[in-house]
Amino acid sequence: MADSSAPRVTRLLPDSVHRAVRPGTAVVRLETTHDRQGVLDGAWWPRSRDIAAELPGLIAALTESLGPVLRVGLDAGAWEGLPTRMTIDGRVVHIDSFAAGDDTVLITRGEQDLFSLLVVPPHATPDAARAAMSEAVRAGSVTRAERILLDTGST
Repeated sequence: MADSSAPRVTRLLPDSVHRAVRPGTAVVRLETTHDRQGVLDGAWWPRSRDIAAELPGLIAALTESLGPVLRVGLDAGAWEGLPTRMTIDGRVVHIDSFAAGDDTVLITRGEQDLFSLLVVPPHATPDAARAAMSEAVRAGSVTRAERILLDTGST
C-alpha cells in the first residue's frame, strides 16, 4: 500500500512556458514533453559559481514545478565552497560532488527520479544562453551538455 502522506507531484510544466533570459538571473527551463526522451531535462543559468548564493533559487524553482528536491549532484571543481548539504526553505538538500565536468547538475526528486540540467556558464551572453537552453529542452535532443555549450558559444 502506498504511503498516503508522501506528496505525489505529477504536474509537468505547460508547453507554453517561456521565461525571459537576462544576465544576472538564474533561469530554469524544463523539457515540456511528457516522455523525457532527451539527454537533458532542462537548463540552468546561474549568476555566479557561488553555490550558497545560487542553489536556493534553483531549488525553489524546481520545487515549485517538481516537488521537493532531495539531492543535487555537482562538479566540486566548478563551484566555490561546495558543502555536503544545505537547508533550503526548511528542507535539507544533500549535495553530492563528482568530477564529471561543470556543464551539468543532477537533481534527485525521489528515490530514483533523476533530472539532468545543462549549466550555462555565468559569463555567457544572453543570446548564447538562450540558444543553449533552447537546445537543452528540445524534445528528443541527444546532444550532450558540453557540445551544446560549444555549439552555442556559451563556453
